[in-house]
Amino acid sequence: MIRISVDAWFKTIFQLLGTNTLSATFLVAAIIGGIITYVRRKEISTLKMNYFGYMLLESSLYALLIGTLIGLFLDSLLNMQAESPLYQLTKLQLIALSLGAGLYEELFFRVILVGLLLFIFKKIFDSHITAYMIAVIIAALIFSTVHYIGEFGDVFTLNSFLFRFLFGLVLNVVYVKRGFGIAAWTHAIYDLLVISFM
Repeated sequence: MIRISVDAWFKTIFQLLGTNTLSATFLVAAIIGGIITYVRRKEISTLKMNYFGYMLLESSLYALLIGTLIGLFLDSLLNMQAESPLYQLTKLQLIALSLGAGLYEELFFRVILVGLLLFIFKKIFDSHITAYMIAVIIAALIFSTVHYIGEFGDVFTLNSFLFRFLFGLVLNVVYVKRGFGIAAWTHAIYDLLVISFM
């Protein structure tokens, strides 16, 4: 069985609290979504429907470029290729996993983790650039590492760790510069592109 990496963490936390994992996860997501919607309520009324199309196009370009460049870097410079343990899943399961990872992992690793690290490091460092650099690097290391932890974690290999670290690093920069929506769709579309060629 394969899970989105963050799912194992949330399940463990909510089980320790004696709470139903699915209900608690939806409740947390609904609360966070409600807070973000309330804080940005003036911006929401000005959104145009064609913005979503532009967002998907931008995310698709990032997904294609990021995956290709990181893959070429690992393949040519380090003579490594990224691996995937997903070959045993059906296409429908892979699509659900791709969309789930794009939204679920980006919410946790970009919005919560990068946001928290930026908040902390801006208090510690005078330079905002230093705070951003340290936050995105640490979050990328955590993003890559968490995929190997727990009962459903992947088997550790240097090439998969480096790919996930570099992918996480670029997604952190995309999140900081372009926002959650672009980062989430870039992640999801990249995963969908990967499963299309499996």
